[in-house]
Formats: sequence, structure tokens, C-alpha cells
Amino acid sequence: MRIVLHGQQAFGQAVLEKLLKRGEDVVAVCCAPTKEGKPEDVLASYAREKGLPVHQPASWKTPEALALMESFEADVCMMAYVLLFVPEAVRNAPKYGTFQYHPSLCPLHRGPSSINWPIAMGKDRTGLTIFWPDDGLDEGPIMLQKTCEIGPDETLGDVYFKKLFPMGVDAMLEGLDLVKSGVIIKHDQRLDDGTYEGWFGKKEAALDWSAPVDTVYNTIRAANPAPGAWTTAQGQELKIYDSARVEGTGTAGEVVSVSDEGVTVQANGGRIMIKRVRADEGKVPANEWANKAGITAGMTLGQ
Repeated sequence: MRIVLHGQQAFGQAVLEKLLKRGEDVVAVCCAPTKEGKPEDVLASYAREKGLPVHQPASWKTPEALALMESFEADVCMMAYVLLFVPEAVRNAPKYGTFQYHPSLCPLHRGPSSINWPIAMGKDRTGLTIFWPDDGLDEGPIMLQKTCEIGPDETLGDVYFKKLFPMGVDAMLEGLDLVKSGVIIKHDQRLDDGTYEGWFGKKEAALDWSAPVDTVYNTIRAANPAPGAWTTAQGQELKIYDSARVEGTGTAGEVVSVSDEGVTVQANGGRIMIKRVRADEGKVPANEWANKAGITAGMTLGQ
């Protein structure tokens, strides 16, 4: 079966590695153009190393892009994390069409920050979807889904790199096997039961110490490692990464203690022990930052 892999970064590379290890016939690799001053996408670099043709159209909305996809005479296109819009004619150019990976249980949490939001909302379960995309935002019939738990202390990095990344690579290959066997599964997404959220960016990652401690802790977990939850200390922005929830009452935003374990700050109904931060330079232990910045018990964050 002639396969086009369209993707990006480490996830796309991991899918390509598995395809080649299995001896699949990958006829072309597509990814976004390399931005000026930025390193080449690791997927593109890896594909070139393996002697595969790499194509990087700036847009898939042109007649030239459609002609390119048609020229591959592909049986199927696998989309492994694609941010550029791909129109219907291009998606349908391969014999069996195009299927795609999305790291949520569609129709829930469609959108660009689909891993962040379930964590921020305090959910204990998420998953991934392999689907046949249409012109909507993460819409289209579902081929298969896989679920996983979100542990009470797991971060964005934990959920993605330990669960949704490896599970997603395997699911992409499972989807290919279904197509190769002639089993074309297309279940309606039932969008009326779904949700769509936008980017989980700096605004969403801002900490409000007067909010319930669960909300504060979930925001930190959802933003670790990116975009990084943040507050202010002595008028300077401070990003917060590793942390733990601890018991205690007091005034919201007040630094309760500074110890070798970290900096403990009061929220509503509990406390957050901050363990790792970034201020001016790279990430450092929170107590190291506090000692250098002169942060002591009784001071207030977020003002």
C-alpha cells in the first residue's frame, strides 16, 4: 500500500520510524515549511536521512498542492499532527482518503490545546482519536479511539509523553492496518455532545491565588511544561512548573514558608508547594530562586 505521511516534529518522526521498521511503502513525507532562522523539522530531517522525498508546501489550498498529492498515486494519507488546513480535494486524492490523529476523545476537547484543557478542568480521563477529517475543526467520522487515565498529580508532559504520544503512534499503525484489511470504519462524531476549546495560552495559565486550590493546582499541571503557569513576585513574572498540593489555611497568595523542599503559597482551601520555577533565566529549584530573590514567609505573590 502506497502511503503518504503528513505530520510534524517528534510524533511524526516516531510514526515514520514505525512505518519504515515494518517495511511499509512510504512514497512521500509532507510537513510544514521551515521557518527562517529555525531548525528544520525533525520529521523532515529524518525522512531525508532515509532517502524519502520531502515536500513542504506553504499552503495546501492551491492547485499545485492538489497536483502534488495526486502525483503520489497514494492509497492513503496519514496525518500525524498537522496544523495546516488541508482541503477536501487534497484529503480525498489518495484512494482511501486521509486519516488523522487528535489527542482527545472527540468530539470532546476539539481544538489546538486538547491535552491541556482536560487537566485544567480536573478531569481524570482523556484519550486519543483517529478520524477521517473534514473541513471542520477536528471534525469528521471516527475510526478508533483509545482512553487513558489522568493521574491526580500528572502534568501535561506526563499525559502526553508517557501516554498519548506512544499510544497515538500505535493507534496510527492500527488505523493503517484496518485500512489495509479493507475495514473502513466511520462513526459519526455527534458534535452536539462535544466541546471545542481554543489555545491554552498565557492568559489561561495565569494563577489566581484566591481561587480554589484545586483550580490553582490543575492550572499548574495543565501548563507544565508549556505554556507554563505564572504569577508575579515583587512585580516580576514568575513561571511555575513542578509543584505539590498541601494542606493549610491562611491568606490567599501569601508565602507561608521557604524550605529546601520548595516555596509554599496559600490558595483558597489549601496550599501549593512550588518546587521548580523560571524567573530571569532557566528553570531552577524554587528554594534557590527564593533565596536569590529575597523571598521570605509573609510576602505575597500575584500582586
